[in-house]
Amino acid sequence: MRTIAITIGTLVAAATLYFGNQEPAPIRMDVNLVQLHVRVTDSAGRAVPGLGKSAFRLLVDDVPQEITVFQKEDAPVTAGIVIDNSASMEKKRQEVIAAALAFARASNPEDQMFVVHFNSTSRFGLPEGKRFTGKISELEAAVSAFQLGGTTAFYDALVTAALHFKYAVHQRKILLTITDGGDNSSSATLADAVNAARDAGIVIYAIGLFDEGDRDRNPAVLEKLAEQTGGRAFFPQHVPDITETCIKIAQEIREQYTLGFPGAADGKYHRITLMVSDPKLGPLKAHTRAGYMAERLPGGS
Repeated sequence: MRTIAITIGTLVAAATLYFGNQEPAPIRMDVNLVQLHVRVTDSAGRAVPGLGKSAFRLLVDDVPQEITVFQKEDAPVTAGIVIDNSASMEKKRQEVIAAALAFARASNPEDQMFVVHFNSTSRFGLPEGKRFTGKISELEAAVSAFQLGGTTAFYDALVTAALHFKYAVHQRKILLTITDGGDNSSSATLADAVNAARDAGIVIYAIGLFDEGDRDRNPAVLEKLAEQTGGRAFFPQHVPDITETCIKIAQEIREQYTLGFPGAADGKYHRITLMVSDPKLGPLKAHTRAGYMAERLPGGS
């Protein structure tokens, strides 16, 4: 594994150095298509599958917007797994490895994944030059490559992972983060991390393995990351529970809906409100990201 130096101004250059002269991912022609990955729950918090397009109503900046893409199939995703390697994770290491692999095994077999380890710096877990994999054996080696010690530069790791999604194999983008403490050494801020995830269209699922006596514990950070991106935050009471949590997250991802609509071309941030209803099912709630940053295209205003 190779260490990536973390400053906001050098992250892109560092990623280019790490992956050498590989060809960049193909540029998609439908760059103004905005995709939403949506989880629907009922009043008891249970997932609601099988809804049709007519059940959803979309507002962008409070203006009704036509939904032009609608899918409810189990489509593959590009997923990143971001793992805390700070010194306090030593006793939790084996459970975290097992849980991350359980997540991979419960996911769609066509998913493509990568791993980022972090403490005071961030490192990619896959071999140099390999951006993604769908092989469990390669993910096991990547997840197991802990370098315990140091501080917790969580926000830097999130920005590193968000930038990596520009090479995404599948347009649905998921980030699973596992940490046991709050950030205490990043160059990036929480706002930088939220904006990077938002701009890349990533849904964040965050797991906090917090000890009650830890002064750095900050569950509100994980809750904000999840809320802003349409994901969820989990706080297992016991470390062994993390495997069940990861399996639950993988299953939830496979039950999501994908909605798409033509985005603006003005380079500005736009608020999203998504409502869902079905008279036969009672109150329903749609969980998705809070907005999107529009591309600035030629002729856009």
